[in-house]
Amino acid sequence: MARKRRHKRKQLTDLSIEKMAAEGKAMARHEGKVIFVENAVPGDVVDVIVTKNKTDYAVAKVKNIVSPSEIRIKPFCSHFESCGGCKWQYITYEQQAIYKQEIVAEAFSRIGKLDFPELMPIIKGEPTEYYRNKMEFTFANKRWLTDEEVLSQKIYNRNAVGFHVPGMFDRIVDIEHCYLQPEPSNGIRNAIRAYAYKQKLTFYDVKVHEGFLRTLIIRTSTLGEVMVILALGHDDEKHRNAILDLLLKKYPEISSLHYVINQKKNDTLYDQDIITYKGKGFIYEKLADLTYKISPKSFFQTNPYQAVRLYETVRDFANLQGNETVYDLYTGTGSIGIFLAKHCQKVIGIEEVEAAIVDAKYNAELNKVGNTHFFAGDVKAMMDDEFTNVHGQPDVLITDPPRAGMHADVVEQILKMYPPKIVYVSCNPVTQARDLQILSEKYTIEKAQPVDMFPHTAHIENVVLLVSKAFLLLYNEDELKR
Repeated sequence: MARKRRHKRKQLTDLSIEKMAAEGKAMARHEGKVIFVENAVPGDVVDVIVTKNKTDYAVAKVKNIVSPSEIRIKPFCSHFESCGGCKWQYITYEQQAIYKQEIVAEAFSRIGKLDFPELMPIIKGEPTEYYRNKMEFTFANKRWLTDEEVLSQKIYNRNAVGFHVPGMFDRIVDIEHCYLQPEPSNGIRNAIRAYAYKQKLTFYDVKVHEGFLRTLIIRTSTLGEVMVILALGHDDEKHRNAILDLLLKKYPEISSLHYVINQKKNDTLYDQDIITYKGKGFIYEKLADLTYKISPKSFFQTNPYQAVRLYETVRDFANLQGNETVYDLYTGTGSIGIFLAKHCQKVIGIEEVEAAIVDAKYNAELNKVGNTHFFAGDVKAMMDDEFTNVHGQPDVLITDPPRAGMHADVVEQILKMYPPKIVYVSCNPVTQARDLQILSEKYTIEKAQPVDMFPHTAHIENVVLLVSKAFLLLYNEDELKR
C-alpha cells in the first residue's frame, strides 16, 4: 500500500542552517531567500524538499543531513519522526533554552519593533519529561503507517490511538509510550486499545463521522489524582461500561472517571454533557500553598511545576502593596488571581468559559480567599466603562490571553482605562509583541521574563511588566524631590 504520490517538489541541496526561528523551525538562506526548515539545527548542512514556496520565503523539510551540527543529539522517543509533539528532542535542553530566549527577543525586535530592556535569563523547565498534567488522544481508523509497512504492503490493522500527524487531520500516529505525562497515562491508553482490538471495536472515521471510540482525555495531578474522560461517537452501554470498569479495576488511582457521547462533527467537549461514571467529578491540584479544583471542562496550566514559577514571576512583577484593585483577564479557574489575592485589596477576574468561573469561585472559597470576584463572559464584551464604574479602575491589570493574543477591542479598552501597571502573560511571543506595540503608545516595557513551560518544544511563555508613562513621570518627579 503506497502513500499517495504528490507532484514533484523543488529540492535544495547543501543548505547551511543559520539559526532557530519562530514555531520551532530553523532558518537558512538560498539565493537571498529565507528558507524555514523543519527538524534542522543551527550548524546542520542539509538537503531539503520545499513544501511551501512564497515570494519572499519558503518552507522546507529535511530530506537528508549532509553534515550534522555538533549540538544535534539522538531523540529519546521512538515516535519522534512522525509525531508532531516534542519537535526539539534532537537539541540538548541547555541549547533549547538559549534558542527560546532568542525567539522572544526576535519577536520583540523584528515584529513588535519594541524598545525593551535585556530579557531576564529564562526560567528553565524542571522536570523536562513527564511534566504535563493533561493529554488528549484521538482514536482513528487511519493509522499512520511506518516506512517498513508501506514498503512491505503488509497492513494488518489500521486503527490507532495517539496524536495527529502534523498537517493531516485524518492520520493518527499510534502512540505506545509518550514522555509527556506521568503514569498511569500510557497504561490507560494502551489498556483501552488492547480491549478494543480484542473486542473488534470500531475506531472513529473523521471523514464519514462514524465509529465507537473517538477521543480520550487524561488529567493527572501532583497530588496523585487522575481524571479520565472517554468520548464515544455513539453509545454502546455494554462495551462502554466494560472499558470503564476495566480502567477502574486496573488503575484504582483513577479518582474521577467520565464519558461523553459526542455525535457532533468536531471533537470539542465544551458544549457536551460529560457524565461522571465514578468518583467525585473533579480532581485537586496544589500550587505552592494553594489548592485548586479542576473539573472536566476547566482550563488549568498544563505544567504545574513551572506554573508556580510563572505565578511567582507575575507576583514579583506586580509588586503589590496590599491596597490595589487587580484585574485578572482570561482568568480561567482563577489560579493567578487567587495566587495574588492575599497581596492586594481585591481581584476582579473575567473568563469566557462559565464552568471555569464556577471552579474559580469554588477555588477561592476552598482556599479561604474572600477578596476575589469572578465573572463569566467574553472579555472584549464585558470590560467596558460600565463594568469599571461598578468594580473600580484597576491599579494593576493581569492579562493571560490565548495564543491569538488580545482582541483589538480589549487592547483599546486597556489604553482607555490606563492602569498604572500591566503584567502581560503570553504563550505566544509573536502576538504578545503585536499587542505590546500598540500598548507602547502609553506604556514602557520595564521587565521581560521568559518561562519555559514546555521542554522539548518550541513553545515559550513570556511575562512582561508594562508601566504607564504617566506613572513613571510621577515616580521620577517624586524621586527628584527626595
